[in-house]
Parts: sequence; C-alpha cells; structure tokens
Amino acid sequence: MATFAQGLDASKLILAEAVLSFSISPFTAPAYNLPIFLFGLYVQESQEASPLSLRTFSGLLGASALFDIIWFTQNKQSVLLNLFSILILLLKAPTFFAFAGTLNSRGVSGINLRGADFGGTTVWSMPGGFTSGGREGYQVVESEIQRPAANHAPSGNPPSAPGAYQSV
Repeated sequence: MATFAQGLDASKLILAEAVLSFSISPFTAPAYNLPIFLFGLYVQESQEASPLSLRTFSGLLGASALFDIIWFTQNKQSVLLNLFSILILLLKAPTFFAFAGTLNSRGVSGINLRGADFGGTTVWSMPGGFTSGGREGYQVVESEIQRPAANHAPSGNPPSAPGAYQSV
C-alpha cells in the first residue's frame, strides 16, 4: 500500500480532506481535523516549508487518526456525518504515506517506510577513506607501497574540447 499511496497526489488528498472537514465542522465533528488539514495545505504548497514542517504534519496526521478512533467511541453522529468522518479517517492513511513519499523525494529521511534497507542504495564507508575501492583495509607500516605509474601530460597546451573557451 505504501508504494501505491506514494504515487498519489498529496495536495489533492489534503484538499479533499480539508473540504470534507470544513463541510462537517458546524456539526458534531472532531474540531482538530480542519486546522491540521489547513496546515497540511500550507506545508504542501509552500516551497519555503522546512522538512520539520512536513514531519510535524505527518506526525499530527498519524496521531489524529488515533484520536479519531477515540472520538468515534465517545461521541454520536448522524449517519451522513458519520460517513464523512469515516471517509476522512480512511483518507488519512494514503495521505500519510503520500507525505512520507514527499519527504523522501525532497531528500529528507524523515519517515522510513522500507525499514532498514541494508541491501539497497546505502553506501557504507569508513571514516578517513578506508573503503574497499582500490585499498583493502588498513596498510601495514612494513609493507611496500604500490603506486600506479604516473601518466605525464605532454608539454604545451592540451587540446581543448570543441566549443570550450581557449586561452590566448
């Protein structure tokens, strides 16, 4: 479900939930949904929004789903309002996953939906450049250093690429 929801348009999901929350706000309904969705609209559309704002909205959205379940057990609604409230609750899951995808697409590792992906694109390296690329671990002091033969460039001006600036 996470990959399906990440392909959804988060702004349209938030807009739909904000409209539904606004439409049931004059009646007996959770009062926290409309402000959360308005904040989500702002965070989604704002280019200046920090990654912290996206994480905050995602956390509020997840917590509000839990609060909705508690609210349903404590309050009674008419059938139509109950249908709208359940629809809002059901739309929160794909919205949460879509915002997690937005966080990942913006380069923020806020919500990891894949778990510990050790076999994926993670690149592991040791501090100080001790990686497996060319050198295998530490070098013993007594061992002889093997350096590749240096390629000496011919004297004079090297040929420049076509269309490149040339010095006079």
